[in-house]
Amino acid sequence: QVQLVESGGGLVQPGGSLRLSCAASGSFFSINAMAWYRQAPGKERELVATVTNRGSTDYADSVKGRFTIGRDNAKTVYLQMNSLKPEDTAVYYCNIELAGGSHYWGQGTQVTVSS
Repeated sequence: QVQLVESGGGLVQPGGSLRLSCAASGSFFSINAMAWYRQAPGKERELVATVTNRGSTDYADSVKGRFTIGRDNAKTVYLQMNSLKPEDTAVYYCNIELAGGSHYWGQGTQVTVSS
């Protein structure tokens, strides 16, 4: 069983920063890639950023230059979010892809950007 625990969401003013973290636990051999998705009310879930086990990263155009994804260790991923905008408001989900192709999701953490 694989579990993902997210933390770091909250309320922040426009222009502010937040750091999300996601820790994976359970029985698995290795993680191929870790990612953050988000889903705003009334919208589909969208990919925000990914990082592979080789350290390659990719970002949605809407967050390039403002968000940074990284791995603190083999089982923990973070998303540093700077210069936050109201349109960044969403529930943010952590996702991992294990060796073998299985995907797992976290429970989600709310990020609200508002003055």
